[in-house]
This record gives sequence, structure tokens and C-alpha cells, in this order.
Amino acid sequence: MRKKVCFIAVVLLLTLPVFFSPLFAQDIPEKPVPPRLVNDLAGMLSSQESNALEQKLVAFNDSTSTQIAIVIVSSMNGYDLVDFADRLAEKWGIGQKGRDNGLLILVKPQTADSGGEVTIRTGYGLEGVVPDLTASEIIDREIVPAFRNGDFYGGLDRASSTLMSLTRGEFTADQYGRRPAGGKSGGSSFIPIIIIIIIVMFLSRRGRGGGRGRRLTSNSNLPFWLLMSMLGSGGRSHRGSWGGFSGGGGGGFGGFGGGSFGGGGARGSW
Repeated sequence: MRKKVCFIAVVLLLTLPVFFSPLFAQDIPEKPVPPRLVNDLAGMLSSQESNALEQKLVAFNDSTSTQIAIVIVSSMNGYDLVDFADRLAEKWGIGQKGRDNGLLILVKPQTADSGGEVTIRTGYGLEGVVPDLTASEIIDREIVPAFRNGDFYGGLDRASSTLMSLTRGEFTADQYGRRPAGGKSGGSSFIPIIIIIIIVMFLSRRGRGGGRGRRLTSNSNLPFWLLMSMLGSGGRSHRGSWGGFSGGGGGGFGGFGGGSFGGGGARGSW
């Protein structure tokens, strides 16, 4: 009789996860419809900030197939931060199937009862490109200082730009680790200024042409709007985008590709 009871108990212990796992899965948000890479379920960002990040990450996905998702939740439904993030990344399938080139930045903002938490999770295929130590450095350098100052968009913008540059091979994890905290790419911010100087020189040369002065006035709309475009793009890219991506560009997001995650990443708090 005792053996029978033990056998039944073992069977129940083995089968309970099968019955209850669907209930646990319901605690993890469903994939967004229509699909989006930036999902602010806590209202931490403005709609303009969310859309700017979305367009930036969609353009990156379209050009590289690497998917960086940003998810902000108000509660983790009793899960540990990392466990919740890994379950969500697997459930949504962030990244491409077979390449496992997905990255997830999950944020749980501060509340009256708890501090803010953030984690970066890396797909199998990117664990060598973004090691755990580097993910931790990105959180400590790019995200947490900005979040402590209330600049949530700036922290996410800089962190995503750093991840984009790492996955594109613009610098390695070791090179990033040797950068001074808060350091920015030296040459990219000067490119718009150089272009503006060239355009101004071009306009001034045309203006010296005597009788060509009228032609300059009548035909100067194109250089003028090009100049304004350069000014605008320079202002946007200066917000910490190492990879040169601004808030614009890219079409609608086509959806997640079924990537897998193996537990790589880091976490932080503020």
C-alpha cells in the first residue's frame, strides 16, 4: 500500500508541471499584434520617444536581420526579473530562427514599493559578441546613469546604439570595455558639421559669379533644404547614437523570427 501511495505521489509530481505550465505561461505577455520591437506596457516613454526607438530598431532589423527588442513592464507577476525576461524572449522568439540573433532589453520601472530593474538578454548567436560582462557594462554606463536622472529615452537610445555597434562589428566588447565611462565615438558627431561647411563653401562660390547671382537665388532651394536636412539629422544623431541611426527610417516591423535564448546577459537596478 505504501509503495502504491509513493508511486501515485511521484506521478503527480511529474505531471503537475504539464497541467500548470499553461497557467504560468499566461503571466508572460503575448506577442504584440501588430508586431513591434518597442513595447512600453508601463507608460514610461512618450509616444514620440517610443516611435523614435521603434523606427531606429526596425531600420536596424531590416539592414542586418538582428532584432533588438525593448519591453517595459509594470509588474513581473511574481517572477524574478531574469526568469521573466528569458521566458518572454523565448515565447516571442526574438531574433531569427537558426541564427538566434536576438537581444532583449527588459525594464521594470520604479514604483512606490520597489526599485527599478533592467536586464539585457542575449540570444545564443550573440553571446560571443555581447558577453555577460559587456552587457553589464552597458547597463552600468548607458542605462542606469540616465535612468537615475529621469532620462529613460536617452538611456535606452544609448544602450541600443551600443548594442547595434557591437553586433555590426564597429568595435569589439574588449574595445568597449576600455572606453572611458560615458565616452562617445569621436568622429561621427563631426560629420554633419563638415557637410554643412562644404555646402556653405559651395554656396559662397556660386555667389561670387557676378551675373550668376540671380541664378543662385532662384536655384538655392535645393542646397538650402539639403542644409536643413543635415542640421536636423545632426541634431538627432547627437543623442548618443554611435551607429548613426536616428529616429527615422525603416518600414513596419515584420515580426519576430523564432530565435532562442540560453540565459546570457546581465541585470542592474536604480
